[in-house]
Amino acid sequence: MSTDTAAAPVESTPAVPETKRARKHRKFSPWSVVAWIVALGFFFPVAWMVLTAFKQEGDAYTTPPKLFFTPTLDQFTAVLESGIGIALLNSAFATAMSTILVLVLGVPAAFALSLRPVRKTKDALFFFISTKMLPIVAAIIPLYVIVNDIGLLDNIWALVILYTAMNLPIAVWMMRSFFLEVPGELLEAASMDGASLWRSVREVILPLVSPGIAATALICVIFSWNEFFFAVNLTAVQAQTIPVFLVGFITGEGLYWARLSAAATLAALPVILAGWVAQNKLVRGLSFGAIK
Repeated sequence: MSTDTAAAPVESTPAVPETKRARKHRKFSPWSVVAWIVALGFFFPVAWMVLTAFKQEGDAYTTPPKLFFTPTLDQFTAVLESGIGIALLNSAFATAMSTILVLVLGVPAAFALSLRPVRKTKDALFFFISTKMLPIVAAIIPLYVIVNDIGLLDNIWALVILYTAMNLPIAVWMMRSFFLEVPGELLEAASMDGASLWRSVREVILPLVSPGIAATALICVIFSWNEFFFAVNLTAVQAQTIPVFLVGFITGEGLYWARLSAAATLAALPVILAGWVAQNKLVRGLSFGAIK
């Protein structure tokens, strides 16, 4: 008497072990080594700055450089006692206010030049970007005269206005490219459902382009925080920003490497934290529309 035996089901290999096996047999690429070397080369000055900030001045001047030392917070204490707090507050205020003004002015302009284009849009775009073609050094004398005449010399509001004007053209161009990736049919569908233009922009368009707006805002923050030329020529004491404050460590007696490194570390920390907090929005914003 013969019995039919059912064929045993073939078990499929789980996806995770296959992924691990594929990683083990992945071909070695020399370009990955080159990429790591370039990345470490760019990161090394920052790492060395942070390392020097924990040294004494004597350890910072040794030749060859001293890699093993006793860390200390004396340089950070000296920098905090030298008045860096006022410079940080001035930079934070000028950066935050100018970035807010750039977004308030730039978002409607970018929307009008993309989804609701006006007449002679290309002429308007060229006018925006043409303001960046004039070297700052060629305009500093008339700007100094104007700022002095209106009583804003050594006033933080002068930097707010100038930083807004400096970043607005780039912001409009960037945000316009993000708005162009939004299908115009979305506005038409929202208007057919009875939504007003403001409601359509607020509830439909802005959530879609929010990564691009965040990326634009972060770039404006970096540009404003690091700006030196306007600040050094139009401020003295009351409106001194952090880049101008760092120059004060270069004296006729010499350069205080450890203390300057500590001050530079504190100055770079806010921008690094802002970039770290907004890194997801930044990556999405910079790659917005890259993949259809």
